[in-house]
Amino acid sequence: IIAAEAGGDYARLKTGVLTEDEQQVVERLRHAPLLIDDGSDLTAEAIADTAPLADHLALVVVDRLQRAHNPRLPLSGEHLPKASQILRELARAQNVPVLAVLDTADPAIVNLLDADVILTLNNTHGQQTTTVTVAERDLGIIATTSLLPDLAHARFLDTTANTVTAPPTVTGANAPAEELPVAVGTAADRELADAALPFTSGAVKGLPAEATRLLAALRSALDGAHVKDLDDLHAPLTELAAAGLQMPDSAEGRRLAAALHAYNTPAPASAGAPGPAPAAASTPTGAVNAPVAEDGDEAERDNDDGLVPGDEEDEPEGAVFPALRILKESVARSKMHPIPVIRMEERGSGPWPLISEDMDGEPGWVHPDVTSTRVAHVRNGKRVRRDQLEVPATFGDGLMCLIDRNGSFPSACSAVPLAPNKLLHTGPLDAFDRSQAGIYQISIPEWTYPGMPHPLGRLAERPDDQGRVWVTTPHIKMLERLHRDGHLTDPVTIHDSWTGKANESLFKPFYQATKEARTELIQAGGEPYKNYKTRLSIALRLLWPKRPESRSPFWRPDWRMSMVAEASVRHWTIAFKAVQAGHALIALRNVDAALFWVPDKTAPDTYRIGTGFGEVKAKFIQPGTFIPEGDD
Repeated sequence: IIAAEAGGDYARLKTGVLTEDEQQVVERLRHAPLLIDDGSDLTAEAIADTAPLADHLALVVVDRLQRAHNPRLPLSGEHLPKASQILRELARAQNVPVLAVLDTADPAIVNLLDADVILTLNNTHGQQTTTVTVAERDLGIIATTSLLPDLAHARFLDTTANTVTAPPTVTGANAPAEELPVAVGTAADRELADAALPFTSGAVKGLPAEATRLLAALRSALDGAHVKDLDDLHAPLTELAAAGLQMPDSAEGRRLAAALHAYNTPAPASAGAPGPAPAAASTPTGAVNAPVAEDGDEAERDNDDGLVPGDEEDEPEGAVFPALRILKESVARSKMHPIPVIRMEERGSGPWPLISEDMDGEPGWVHPDVTSTRVAHVRNGKRVRRDQLEVPATFGDGLMCLIDRNGSFPSACSAVPLAPNKLLHTGPLDAFDRSQAGIYQISIPEWTYPGMPHPLGRLAERPDDQGRVWVTTPHIKMLERLHRDGHLTDPVTIHDSWTGKANESLFKPFYQATKEARTELIQAGGEPYKNYKTRLSIALRLLWPKRPESRSPFWRPDWRMSMVAEASVRHWTIAFKAVQAGHALIALRNVDAALFWVPDKTAPDTYRIGTGFGEVKAKFIQPGTFIPEGDD
């Protein structure tokens, strides 16, 4: 909304760097009458029940309905006609427009919705405009027009030159001024990030580099609703606040000094600040006064790399673990003469627009017989939500065993298949060629193995209108293996491909250095080990920086997504072995967490318990309690 309103580059805004004009727009938007509910389990009935509670209701936007069935999304598949009927009744009962977004080109699906008015947006190949067709249910097409897509600013513009103007300012003339709902963080977090903005944006100088980096990371974590990042920042920010930094003698310096002081001073309970966790675990979520944070798993990932300005700079001499320098050296020593950066002018064509964060294939699965709910939990003084699983009696007596894999991403670097050089268009393939690597468009294979999620994870829930998805080499190799072992009926069908000569050792020196450093630093613990993990994460994220102005030594989204996909494949494969051995998997999440139902405090024997790469930590959780994450 900020990008569309201010005309600022969306990717840059995600880093928290705003111009003075953009800051003014943000201030106006803070008081705009917008209410946003980003719950992942919203039903049409819930929307119809809660929307009328908003004062001066003027418009309801549902983003979005999903064509393909997804058991986790009520607004999908065969539920769409009923959902559409409920939304139409909401529009008539409240006398407001209800706009529901559906991503499909299938007219049969659209007709099922029986909408009063349908606006269809079509992008014609070779043209720079988007055609909008307006159709009324009884009258058919009543109008067409063209718009100019301005996706860098998250908006459309008029095509006529003399009418292309900035979007109108959002005002609240018909509604009381109201802040946008706060997703994550405390008031002290947000005030500190706002006060630091002149310094983190570069408009005002005078802070040490490390302080600037921490404060920029705070804003990025708040903007992206990254709860885990906020938690990790709490300790270093507290140390920063207690350090007594010398601030410039200016309005900006005095505000930042006050914000740091407030950050380091616990707020009294009467002020509504989050206090200690209540003794009773049954406190209803609705009774919590403090804002409840949601993890940003369903956020717009393709525009956020979790990096802040300065991360792309080499670590200083004497750094505990100079991960970026090691990664660069690892790539440079390859005899295949890798191409670490695709030129800017080439990124808008060829394979690069086809690559997305969805290609990680990460699982987000809960056993269909297990009930999952989100419950409030206090972590580092902030309220967040965590999963709570109800396991039916049919599973027998037992408890939950949480498996946490060590170093999923650096472990994947030991042998990730990718193409070090350019990707060439190799089109449809009769069979997968193991000497090649890249990206492949395939039909989603049918998966019916009981007690296991689809091998493609959440990627299987995001097909195009032909039921196809783009995947990287690790998933192709896994599907080939599953077919060979008889777990998939049909071989993989490759409809299109972009490939190059394969290599599995490009990152191996980086993996080896990472493994050796972990062995040493995990014993030391404390700040050295935390710094090691931070630098490791930054180096791997820099494989695909999203900020246009980033000076990262890399821009290879295929390398980044192949590495993440390799971690997902390994995670899924080990869990599959456990299920094949008779263990009961109740949830598989991201690339490092698996939950099993076990009769006693014994982890599945397909995992190795330990602190090294390839090993796991096991936590045992009593039924009815929430699933911990990180250092809960």
